[in-house]
Amino acid sequence: MFFFFFNEPDEKNVTRYESVSEATLSIIQDMMDKVMDRVLVSDPFVTEKHRANKPLYAALVPDEIFKGSHFERRFVTPFGSAWEKLAVAVGKVYHGHCIKGCTIEGSVGEESLRRIQEVLNRLEHGFDGKKRLKPSWNEELTYILEGGGEPIPVSVTCDILIKSERTGKNYAFELKGPLPNSDQTKVSKEKMFKLLAMEGHPIDETFYTLPYNPYGKKENYNWSFPNRWFNMKEDKSVLIGEELWDFIGGAGTYQNFIKEINKLGKHYKERIYREFLGIEPPEGFDKDTLK
Repeated sequence: MFFFFFNEPDEKNVTRYESVSEATLSIIQDMMDKVMDRVLVSDPFVTEKHRANKPLYAALVPDEIFKGSHFERRFVTPFGSAWEKLAVAVGKVYHGHCIKGCTIEGSVGEESLRRIQEVLNRLEHGFDGKKRLKPSWNEELTYILEGGGEPIPVSVTCDILIKSERTGKNYAFELKGPLPNSDQTKVSKEKMFKLLAMEGHPIDETFYTLPYNPYGKKENYNWSFPNRWFNMKEDKSVLIGEELWDFIGGAGTYQNFIKEINKLGKHYKERIYREFLGIEPPEGFDKDTLK
C-alpha cells in the first residue's frame, strides 16, 4: 500500500483554463517585484556599511562590483522557487493536476534497497579496485527492480508531482538548477529509484530535470557533477530545458516561456540600471535575450 502526502495546499490561483503566458508573467513579475523591493527598500546596498565592514575589499575593488554581488545574492535564491512555481502553473494548465513538495510513502523490497545502494556506490567509488561505473539508467533500473525481497517502509518527497488527466499516469520530477552539485544529484537519483521500486507502482515515471541548458543543446551538456550520476545526454530519465517544459506544459511551452521572459527582461533591466545601479542603460542593453 502507498500514500500521497502533500506538504502544502494545492494552489488555486492558476487553473487549467488559464494560459501559460499569464501564469509565467504573473510568477516572474511577482518574484522580480519582490527582489526590486528588497534591494531598493528593505535591504539596499549601503556603501558606508560595506566600506566599514570590508575596508580591504573597498580599498582594492570598486564598490560597484560588490553592489552587483549584493543584488545577485538576493536574486538567485528566490529564483529557485520560481522554477517550481512555473512548473506547477504550466502542469496544471496541461495535465490538470500538478503540485510541489509531495511525499509518497510505500514499501520497497529489501534486496531492491540494497541494490540501490550498490548502484550508487559503484557510480561514486567503483568496486574491487575498478574505476567508477558509467551511468546507464535502463540497466541500473532493471537490476534494481529484479531485486525484490521483504517489503521495507519507505518515504520519498519529490519536488514536483503530476497526476495527469491526459495520460492517466503519475510523474515525479526532481527539479534542480542548471548546474547542480554532485551530492544533490546523488540524492535525487536514489529517490527516483525508490519511487519506481515501490510496490503498487504509485509513480509511473520519474525524471531528473534542469530548467534550462547553459550549454545550449542537450548533446553539449558537460557539467561534470551530474554526469557522474546520469548520462545527461542520453538517459531517458533526464529532461533539460525545452524537453522538460514541453513535457510538463505541452508542445510549444518552452518557446512561449522564453517569449514572456524576454518581454519582462527589458523592463526590469532598465529599472535595475536606473534605480539600483544609478546609471543610464547602455546602448543595446536589451539585446541579450533568452533563447
